[in-house]
Amino acid sequence: MAPDRELTAAEPVLLVILGPTASGKTALSLALAEKFAGEIVNCDSVAMYREFNIGAAKPSAAERTRAPHHLFDSVDPVQAMTAGEYARQARQTLAEIASRHHLPIVVGGTGLYLRALLEGLFPGPQRSEELRERLRARAAERGSKHLHRMLQRLDAAAAEKIHANDTPKLIRAIEVCLASRQKMTELWQQGRDPLRGFRILRIGLDPDRTALYDRINQRAREMFDQGLVEETGRVLQKYGASACPLASLGYKQAVQLLRGELTREQALEAAQQAHRNYAKRQMTWFRREPEVTWLKGFGDEAGIQQEAVRCVRVCHPERSEGSRF
Repeated sequence: MAPDRELTAAEPVLLVILGPTASGKTALSLALAEKFAGEIVNCDSVAMYREFNIGAAKPSAAERTRAPHHLFDSVDPVQAMTAGEYARQARQTLAEIASRHHLPIVVGGTGLYLRALLEGLFPGPQRSEELRERLRARAAERGSKHLHRMLQRLDAAAAEKIHANDTPKLIRAIEVCLASRQKMTELWQQGRDPLRGFRILRIGLDPDRTALYDRINQRAREMFDQGLVEETGRVLQKYGASACPLASLGYKQAVQLLRGELTREQALEAAQQAHRNYAKRQMTWFRREPEVTWLKGFGDEAGIQQEAVRCVRVCHPERSEGSRF
């Protein structure tokens, strides 16, 4: 919700569906889009890339006929996509949807992209490729946990929010601290540009952990069965290692399999473990989101969908199902 001002009745609703991987966000978004004349806006970093389909768990062609979809398959595989650029594109898309009096539904699990969209990003220093190369070399030599200890000395609060194995985020955080001579957490509070003009309704999916991990394991197995390794091989052959999403979950393990570093079963088990760990990190991140209505189940469950419909009605009671927002 936009800070420091009153929301007016004329402001349209923005629905945000968040939650861990495999929790059924796509299913819930489609159900609500059909109920309330919604348009779906992707908030998953890998799903933005063309030619990365199986491992990104994008909505199928049939699912995309049920509602308009935006910011899927919009980025070239070798193009770097930042959270700031995502926020710029997503805000433009939200404005266009609102102009049509439809309900924008932001869906995805990339927490940093969602934060950039809703809260804006702090004005950090420009990137230093020279410093980054030194930090990458340090990580390669001594491990990402060494970078995490460096960040703890520079900015303990930032270190608490970044996983010790997340080398790219650690490098950026250290870079910000060194280049600005300030703590990154202090910069976070300066000069943000939060999204305005919408009443934001956040709905979070929080299914049972055992059931979630079972779904994650099954989904990873289905990805391998449906051709994840073959898709990865085609991308590697076409773009080489420069394709940005090849380091993401599932694709990373498929690359290791293709290089002979892992057997197929080892690659599958590694992908399953990586996705389970990612789900834990996602929930830690999303627990910090403000004013989330948490639903204790999966997004494809009828009861959960009914609860979500009630949430939208409460947020926007003057609109009936299928009407314009």
